[in-house]
Amino acid sequence: MRVAIAADHAGYPLKQELASRLREAGHQILDLGTQSTDPVDYPDYAEAVGRAVLEERAERGILICGSGVGASVAANKLPGIRAGLCHDTYSAHQGVEHDAMNVLVLGGRVIGVELAHELARNYLAAEFRGEARHQRRLQKITALEARYAGEPGGKGGGRG
Repeated sequence: MRVAIAADHAGYPLKQELASRLREAGHQILDLGTQSTDPVDYPDYAEAVGRAVLEERAERGILICGSGVGASVAANKLPGIRAGLCHDTYSAHQGVEHDAMNVLVLGGRVIGVELAHELARNYLAAEFRGEARHQRRLQKITALEARYAGEPGGKGGGRG
């Protein structure tokens, strides 16, 4: 499978190890950076992974930042991206099977290499089931994206 992977500085060490293991497993890896532990901004890498998936340069994406939270929030701003922060194997495969998750987000300061590899394996092996209830829910997500597209800052943002 073609997999886009990127991380900010906090996720860089885990990205390097995970990308290597995924290559060994036969996946084609599109490494979108960063290439060091020098401080960078995770939204830039979330956009890079999201665009690679949306432009079909990759079938799936993996994104890593310190906690995974910020990268997940940023990636989900791209219409058509369904990024899920996962730290357990059930969520990693269920997110694809039920929610058509197309970007796996990991916290590089939260989980270790072995768990990250197990999560990535489960995520990449999973397929969307396409059952009527899942299709209906995806249509509602698409409708939400369309309804709020183009609004400055979006609705419901923070107050602080």
